[in-house]
Amino acid sequence: MKGRRASLVTASVIAPTSALKSRTKTPDTTVTDPALVKRAVKAAALGNAMEWFDFGVYSYIAVTLGKVFFPSGNPTAQLLSTFGAFAAAFLVRPLGGMVFGPLGDRVGRQKVLALTMIMMAAGTFAIGLIPSYATIGVGAPILLLVARLVQGFSTGGEYAGASTFIAEYAPDKRRGFLGSWLEFGTLAGYIGGAGLVTLMTALLSTDDLTSWGWRIPFLIAGPMGIIGLYLRMRLEETPAFAAEVEKAETNRPKVPLREMVTGQWRSLLLCVGLVLVFNVTDYMLLSYMPSYLTSELHYDETHGLLVVLGVMALMMIAQPFMGALTDRVGRRPVIAAGCAGFLLLSVPALLLIREGSLLAVGLGMGALGMLLVCFTASMPAALPALFPTRVRYGSLSIGFNVSVSLFGGTTPLVVTALIGATGDMMMPAYYMMAAAVIGGFAVWRMTESAGRPLPGSAPSVTE
Repeated sequence: MKGRRASLVTASVIAPTSALKSRTKTPDTTVTDPALVKRAVKAAALGNAMEWFDFGVYSYIAVTLGKVFFPSGNPTAQLLSTFGAFAAAFLVRPLGGMVFGPLGDRVGRQKVLALTMIMMAAGTFAIGLIPSYATIGVGAPILLLVARLVQGFSTGGEYAGASTFIAEYAPDKRRGFLGSWLEFGTLAGYIGGAGLVTLMTALLSTDDLTSWGWRIPFLIAGPMGIIGLYLRMRLEETPAFAAEVEKAETNRPKVPLREMVTGQWRSLLLCVGLVLVFNVTDYMLLSYMPSYLTSELHYDETHGLLVVLGVMALMMIAQPFMGALTDRVGRRPVIAAGCAGFLLLSVPALLLIREGSLLAVGLGMGALGMLLVCFTASMPAALPALFPTRVRYGSLSIGFNVSVSLFGGTTPLVVTALIGATGDMMMPAYYMMAAAVIGGFAVWRMTESAGRPLPGSAPSVTE
């Protein structure tokens, strides 16, 4: 490999001399260049960071956006309208998955990921340019909704594509560690978005924040998108997809959407179950708990946000170590431990949080965060391994986005409604426990993938 351009090589590994008499041969092996793998991980993780940067910004600047785009005079109506536009993005995610997923299986992962990066950056940047309601009237909220739909549509192809991209580049024995950096990007983006809004809120007056300050976080997406696009355009196609093209009769494998669904129904159900527990607990901790601390427990808003940001910083530190652990002991034991932990510890953790002191809240949230790392570190490697190369991007996009839209994105709304209907403040714990049961059944039925080639792909090692 010395002196050659950084790339991948497919090498036939011949059996020992004693076995040549029977003319046997081991399967072809993909040898990857570590430098190229690192670039692939960085480029994929940056897109996820951008998605969650927007998520953090939009969530924590929602009150200001309500005043700018929905000036009804009713603060509650403003906030509901703002989150309505936010929720609209979740509705189109499955549509984006059904478009970008099959496209990624046909024209390539790298091209589609470059396209989703452009769309995400453009949608976020456009929000920062939209005139206020006071300037153009009803056109302002309509443009906001359109921008959110563009973001949601592009996001439908982002996570499945990014996790597929890393999984197909990573050596078999390091797929968990390398995949864990995808969710490291998620946490970094969320912390960056929420932290920037917190800083701006502290530095700017309410009038300045409402008139122009709110635009700054969204406009930052422009330069971020250019950097991400540059990184993704420099990448080569994944070795698994390149091999699939070579096997096809034409240079563009064509897979019917029906084959991605009905032909993979068992794997799709497992995917939905795994993503359900992953996203219910994720959105519960990172999205709903700040509101729970403020609205239900009357906790100081700034302190509540800082606790959540602290938990996410702790998760970032643990993320690569847990990813490496999945390579040693397997994905199934780690995911199963997370499910068991949420089943047994959700109630004690929420009771600690409800105690109200900063130490108790920190311990309760920290415990839930460490359990969540079992999923964030495992899923980027476990989910792509459910599907063969031919339909991996498409099937994973469909299963992932359907589960996120139905269960993950609706978590704050459903839990709030359940508390309102029952008056039981422990409902968040019960909801996480129910998700853990479903996730536990899915992990029981899944096949271990750690250290093994992806279905339909050759073994992969590092040079």
